[in-house]
Amino acid sequence: MKNLLFILMSLFIFPCPSSAQKQAQSDTKILVAYFSCTGTTENVAKAIADAISAQLYQITPATAYTSADLNWQDSNSRSSVEMKDENSRPELAGEPLDISNYDTVFIGYPIWWDLCPRAVNTFIEKYDFSGKTVIPFATSGSSAISNSAKQLQKLYPNINWKEGKLLNGGAKQAAEWSKQITENIK
Repeated sequence: MKNLLFILMSLFIFPCPSSAQKQAQSDTKILVAYFSCTGTTENVAKAIADAISAQLYQITPATAYTSADLNWQDSNSRSSVEMKDENSRPELAGEPLDISNYDTVFIGYPIWWDLCPRAVNTFIEKYDFSGKTVIPFATSGSSAISNSAKQLQKLYPNINWKEGKLLNGGAKQAAEWSKQITENIK
């Protein structure tokens, strides 16, 4: 009886290594911030947040984009005009964010004109990413992430950028990649 009592008490006093590992994983506070107009990038962001138990945050423009605004074939569409102007910074709305609560931030966006949309630049410039690890991810019908990631690193050299990934393979690809990359930054 004493042995049984001792065993039960030791389980509570000396937790197993797997519990300690889970605690260490949850100590890293992760945010998945994303900009999405059609839902494609949003679905990927949700898969990442679910896979790594991260907080999800939508980068929301003050004025929503209509399908006419997104018509890349119209040089006068809102998105075309914004992307032609390197200094364009669309106003954001949405919930305020305390970025100091996070150690790692994934930033997701669709590729527009081989770059991230200007609303993402507004988001990055709005918050202090000092001491954070920032990982870009993107979706695109035809472009790679490489040029947009290089441009972000050039515009914001003081941010600790990690290699990003184009995630057109759906939720499973996004979940696997995010688990792998978060294991590598611990």
